[in-house]
Amino acid sequence: QVQLVESGGGLVQAGGSLRLSCAASGRTFSRYGMGWFRQAPGKDRDFVAAINWSGGSTYYADSVKGRFTISRDNAKRTVSLQMNSLKPEDTAVYYCATARDGYGYYAREYDYWGQGTQVTVSS
Repeated sequence: QVQLVESGGGLVQAGGSLRLSCAASGRTFSRYGMGWFRQAPGKDRDFVAAINWSGGSTYYADSVKGRFTISRDNAKRTVSLQMNSLKPEDTAVYYCATARDGYGYYAREYDYWGQGTQVTVSS
């Protein structure tokens, strides 16, 4: 079993920044890739970013490339998502998840999920 707890969401104006964090417990954190997804009302859960087990490789959706940065601290069992230059279309509930194998771009490739944290960007 794995428990994931996200934090750091909130309300921010367009152009602003937020830093999301995800704290993990229950499984050897450093063995697994991690991902961030987001889901807006009435839409599918979309890939945002992923990072491999060591932190040496990162992957981003085109919509956030150059604005968001994913990182991890295996000693602290955390993964973070630094979000800069936020846009209203970034508004969603953001979820962190553990990858089944390496990393992936699809929700089905992840097995454990946090409860999500709301990010709202006002125009």
